[in-house]
Amino acid sequence: MERQQWKSNLGFLAAAVGSAVGLGNIWRFSYVCYENGGGAFLIPYFIALFTAGIPLMILEFGLGHRKQGSAPKSLHLVAPHWEWLGWYSVLFVMFGIMLYYSVVISWCVNYLGFSFTLDWGEETGKFFGVNFLNAITPGKDGHGALNLGSIRWNVLGTAVFVWALFWLICFREINKGIELVCKAFIPVLLLLIVILVVWSSQLDGAWEGIKAYLTPDFKRLFGRGASKIWLAAYGQIFFSLSLGFGIMIAYASYLDRQANIAKLALITACSNSFVEVFAGFAVFSTLGFMAAQKGVPVSEVAVGGGGLAFIVYPAAINQLPFGNIAFGVIFFLALVIAGISSAISIIEAFTCALEDKFGWKRINIVTVACAIGFLGSMLYCTQAGPNILDITDQFLNTYGLVVVGLMECVILSYFYKMLHLREHVDRLSKRRWSFLWANSVKFFVPLILIYMLTQNLIDEITPPFFGGYPGASILVFGVAFVVVALIGGIVFSLIPWRRPCVMPEYEYEKELE
Repeated sequence: MERQQWKSNLGFLAAAVGSAVGLGNIWRFSYVCYENGGGAFLIPYFIALFTAGIPLMILEFGLGHRKQGSAPKSLHLVAPHWEWLGWYSVLFVMFGIMLYYSVVISWCVNYLGFSFTLDWGEETGKFFGVNFLNAITPGKDGHGALNLGSIRWNVLGTAVFVWALFWLICFREINKGIELVCKAFIPVLLLLIVILVVWSSQLDGAWEGIKAYLTPDFKRLFGRGASKIWLAAYGQIFFSLSLGFGIMIAYASYLDRQANIAKLALITACSNSFVEVFAGFAVFSTLGFMAAQKGVPVSEVAVGGGGLAFIVYPAAINQLPFGNIAFGVIFFLALVIAGISSAISIIEAFTCALEDKFGWKRINIVTVACAIGFLGSMLYCTQAGPNILDITDQFLNTYGLVVVGLMECVILSYFYKMLHLREHVDRLSKRRWSFLWANSVKFFVPLILIYMLTQNLIDEITPPFFGGYPGASILVFGVAFVVVALIGGIVFSLIPWRRPCVMPEYEYEKELE
C-alpha cells in the first residue's frame, strides 16, 4: 500500500512544531530559566540545543524517513529484536503521558470558559485546589494517591469534549486531518503569544519582571551546583522537542522521499526554542505586574507548572487595569491550542505503529485508541488526579523517555551501520556535515542522558523519598506504568507482522552495501 504523505513541507513543519510546542513551553521554560541563572541559563540551553536537541532530532527524522515507518517498524528494520523499544515508547506515551495530558488540556478548556466571567474569584489558589479540583492531599495513612475519592464531573465533562476533538482530527488521513489543523492552529498560536507579549509588556512593573527573567547570573554556571543548571538545560531541550516519543519518527515517515531532513530538523528545533524564549516575556511581564501590584519582589510570585497557569495567572488577570476577560481568553486559548497540537501527535505515533504492523483501518484504530484513552484518563478526573499526575509524570518523563532516547543513540550508533543513515541525511541535504551530529549522538548525548538518569535517581532516593508519596502509590502509579508498558512492548513485538515489513528500496542504498 502506498504510504500517506504530507501535502507540503510547510504542513509537516506545522505538525512537527505543533508537537514540540506544548503546554510546557508556555508555563515551564521561563520559570526554569529564571530559577537557573536567568539570562545566563540561555548559554547552556542553546549549547544543549545544538549538541543534543538537533542531533537527536536529525537522528529520529532520518530513521523514520529512511525506513518509511513508525518507531516499531523502523527499529524492526534496524534489527527485529529491537522492535520492542519502538512499541515501548508509543505505548507508555499513548497510555501513560497522554492520559493525564488530556486532562490538563480539559482543565485549560474549563478555565477558558471561566475567563469569560472570571469565575475563579479573588482566592484563585483555593478556587483551583478546592472548588474546581477538590483535590485530596496525600494523607499519612499509607494510601496516598490510592485514595481516589470521587469523580470531578466538571473535569470529566470537558475530558469527553477533548477526546472527541482528538478523534475528529485524527481519524482522517494525515494530510486531511492533522496537517490541516496544524496549519491553522500554529499561526493562531503564534499570533496569540505575540498579543500576550505586546500587551503584558505595557503593564506597570512589566520590565522588572523581564529583568528578573533575563538578568544573567554567570557565577551559577561554573560554581557549586552548576551541574544542576546544565542538567536542567539538557532536560528542557530533550523533553520540549518530543524526543523519545516515537512522534518525530512517525511524522518523518510521511515526508516526500527528497525532503531535506537536516534542514527540517534544524527549523523544527529552533522554532520550538524561539517560542519558548519568546513566550517567557509574556509570562514574566505579567509576573512583574503582579509583583508591582502587591509591592513584593518578582521572586515571591514566580512559580512554574500548573500553579502558574491556574493560580498565579488568574490572580494577575484579576488585577489588570482593563481587558481582564480578553486577556484571560487569549491566554487560556493559547494553552488549549498548544495542548491539542501536541496531543494529536501522540495519537498519530500510536496509530501509525498499528497501521504499519496490522494494516487495520485508520478510523478503527483511532476510535478504539481514543475510547481506551478516555477511559484511562478518568483516573485523573478523580479527586486524587493531581497526585497521580505528579507521580506518573515524574516516572514517565524522567525515566521512560530518557531510557528510550539513550537506547536509540546506543542502538543506532553501535549496533547499526550509522554510515547508512549518515549517507541518507547527507544525500538529501547535499552537505556532508553528518559527521558532527552522528558523533554527538554516538558519544556525547549518551553520556548526558546517563548522567540525567543517575542524578535524577539520586534526587529521588534522597529524603523525602520520591516527593514524600507512600511507597504503594509510587509502585502503582510510577513503577507499574513503566513496567506494564515494557511488557506490552515486548508482547507486541512478538506478534507476527500482518503487513509486509520491508525496507523501502532506494537505488543509492545498493551502492552502500
